Amino acid sequence: MHTANRQPVIDRRTRAAVATLCAAALLTLPLAASSASPGVTPAAAPAGSPAAAASGEFGGQCAEGLAEGRHVMTDCSITWDGPDGKRYCFKTAAAKEAFLKSPADNLERARSFIAADNVMSTEQSMQNFEGTDAEVVVKNHIDGVLAANGGVYPLEDALTGEHLKLAFDGIDFTRTIDGYGFFPDVKFHDQGAPDKRYLVDFWVVPEGGALQIRETRIYKAPMQVDGKWQAVTRQPIPWWWIPASEHPGHVAQKRSWEVMSAVEENALKEGLRNNGVFTLRDSVTGKDLKLRFVDTHQPVRQLDGDGHYFACTDFRVVGTKDQIYDIDFWIDDKNGRMTVDQTKVHKVPEFKDGRWIQVPRYEWKDLGSSHLVP
Repeated sequence: MHTANRQPVIDRRTRAAVATLCAAALLTLPLAASSASPGVTPAAAPAGSPAAAASGEFGGQCAEGLAEGRHVMTDCSITWDGPDGKRYCFKTAAAKEAFLKSPADNLERARSFIAADNVMSTEQSMQNFEGTDAEVVVKNHIDGVLAANGGVYPLEDALTGEHLKLAFDGIDFTRTIDGYGFFPDVKFHDQGAPDKRYLVDFWVVPEGGALQIRETRIYKAPMQVDGKWQAVTRQPIPWWWIPASEHPGHVAQKRSWEVMSAVEENALKEGLRNNGVFTLRDSVTGKDLKLRFVDTHQPVRQLDGDGHYFACTDFRVVGTKDQIYDIDFWIDDKNGRMTVDQTKVHKVPEFKDGRWIQVPRYEWKDLGSSHLVP
């Protein structure tokens, strides 16, 4: 395994923050059709997912017990069918009654406890594997996809919506982030143009005693520079900036990657409710927009007036390649946790002169004075 000089340096405190959010991401991140590799079999479902156990959510554990921070197994003879269509189990009728006094809040506490508990098992499980093990898993997966598709690896570009037909060149190196997983970087080129090279990150996590591919993201994509194809790094860099939207204690100065992390966490949670589709009501047209998350812009700003952080994002209209909405997120720092307070359409796609362009409804300067977040 190559360590490579691109591997980020993460100190002990940041690693703890990484672990907390990343466990939550493992529970909430869907294998979205816009970015998942065709032929990938989703990882074995962790506790908290619909396929966890036929007996009920959380593997049949008492939902009220989890909300209180305890693991209590049940026989699922006492259940409640939530509005999300999932069945939750309880040890006693009294536990169910207590849970239903505030089901939404209790469910959030139960999921948070599962997430916090899961990161320890993920981090510990990673000690049983090396980066080379993740490379074997990815290579076996790629070989299977190539055999099923006549030597072609099909992949949808989450940024452009383009359906790529790639040829496999080899695994470059593998990055490791403790408590989060392994990230083999895989080299491909366009089947019809060998000079158009891609570098694709595979996110591999230990689950059920084995390594599973969770998702893929393009790390570098080809761009023409002076008449030649060059592999250019996508921004924001996949996986590296996501580490934390929640920290122990209060930090006076937030960093831009913390704000970006809070935005993507919100987008993932919203998309989870509808198979990766982010639904947003357009306040001007009244239309419900069906969108897929692409990326978050840099730089991030903080409003001087009320202290809110302000981040712009790109979302593509589901089923299109170049209809892109610019969506703005207002993020507040509440007791050390970054939360999204408001979401608003900033720019809308309009078809002009034979192509789709983004037309702004307002400028960020209209919101008042602000400053860049480092």
